[in-house]
Amino acid sequence: MDAMPKSFGTTAEETLDPVNWADIQALSHRVIDDAVDYLRDVRDRPVWREMPAEVRDFFATPLPRSPAPLAAVYGEVSRTVMSYPMGNIHPRFWSWYMGSSNFTGALGDFLAAIQGSNLGGGNHAAGLMDSQVVDWCKEMLGFPASASGTLVSGGSMANIIGLTVARNAKAGIDVREEGVAAIDKPLRFYGSDQLHSCHRKAMEALGLGNRALRRIPTDGGLRIDIAALRAAIAEDRAAGFRPACVIGTAGTVNTGAIDDLQALAKLAHEEDLWFHVDGCIGALIAISPENAHRVKGIEWADSIALDPHKWLHAPFEVGCALVRDASAHRKTFAVTPEYLESTPRGLASGQWLHDYGLQTSRGFRALKVWMALREHGIEKFGRLIDQNIAQGHYLSALIEAEPMLELTAPTNINIVCFRYRPIGMADGELKALNTEIMLRLQEEGIAAISDTTVHGQHCLRVAINNHRTRREDLDMLVEQTLRLGVLLEPSPQVGV
Repeated sequence: MDAMPKSFGTTAEETLDPVNWADIQALSHRVIDDAVDYLRDVRDRPVWREMPAEVRDFFATPLPRSPAPLAAVYGEVSRTVMSYPMGNIHPRFWSWYMGSSNFTGALGDFLAAIQGSNLGGGNHAAGLMDSQVVDWCKEMLGFPASASGTLVSGGSMANIIGLTVARNAKAGIDVREEGVAAIDKPLRFYGSDQLHSCHRKAMEALGLGNRALRRIPTDGGLRIDIAALRAAIAEDRAAGFRPACVIGTAGTVNTGAIDDLQALAKLAHEEDLWFHVDGCIGALIAISPENAHRVKGIEWADSIALDPHKWLHAPFEVGCALVRDASAHRKTFAVTPEYLESTPRGLASGQWLHDYGLQTSRGFRALKVWMALREHGIEKFGRLIDQNIAQGHYLSALIEAEPMLELTAPTNINIVCFRYRPIGMADGELKALNTEIMLRLQEEGIAAISDTTVHGQHCLRVAINNHRTRREDLDMLVEQTLRLGVLLEPSPQVGV
């Protein structure tokens, strides 16, 4: 037997654990205290602010090669990262459709990281909790207990999961073995012209190409035109294509419009199509006491994408894909090499969750959702959804009452599209003026809103997906929009 290398006996073994646990405990208490203050006082800070040059330069510093005291490291994080956030936890952040987090969920994320489990599978508590949160999502949306599901990074990936199962189920061949090139008739997927861009990415990633996704015109309420959809399906069949899937949208990203999900479910059944619902914005309206009727029919979908990090306000990131046919779901993704085989008992005897998606290694996303649901109960989250929808209609009423403001699209749920419109101003000038209003609102730290184009008209967009928003915040938005509009509006030329 060879002699053991001398270095084995002389080199001290190292670890990433702290040398002094008492010091780390004291610093951890400070971090928690600062975190409580950070959320408690969020209303007193600007929604967003530009980073000064020295902060930007900090993020260009070279790779650290020697250690630094953790207290100093935390000080750097506090001065830079914590001081210049995106702003989405602020009560006047309405730019993009994202949740505003919650303290309990943040604690869940911390505990998940401390526990450190990999949710690819196995017989351990985190895996059971992951499955339980998926079961709760099924129950919220009226899916049967026999359905399948998986937690993923967010809505884009949840849509990709559902559409991948749809492709494989409707291809007519074993796509996993033979590939998309062996499909005898090109597949066609259908959705409205208001679809989120992630569906194009999905078509490209699935090897079908952007042309496989037909965008169907929408009606005056920006919902998919059912008659136009039916005509497109018939046209494609006659041209030798294979209609495979219709995508219903429960809340479009531009205006929050909700397709007639009951009519789409009926059409999909009649045409033998997979019915997928992109519910990343509005699926969870199903739990709201006053507005659940808006998503009636979602429970008939073959697959649904939803986002607990939106209206369940889980810290980023966590999405969920639900699939009615559990067998079709697993057959789409399961691969079982020897090193991932189940055993009759022991650590490997649990469910292998990686069989239901693209990731083998999976973070413990469930705990932050589970803890907040246990603390608050689903009924409170439902009331918060109703509250946001009521706030959207409150803002719409404020806008309609102001002669210098106009709605540019009907307010369906909690997304409001409007613009500042002086009399006689051309569309090109209106776009420049409203864009500048939006940027000034952001730069002055008053509110974060975005802009979009609806029916060919540029407009400002307010997405109220925030449990901290109050009606007084919306009053302020209208007041400040009017103030900036008057300030920025070109003065009429005299004597020309």
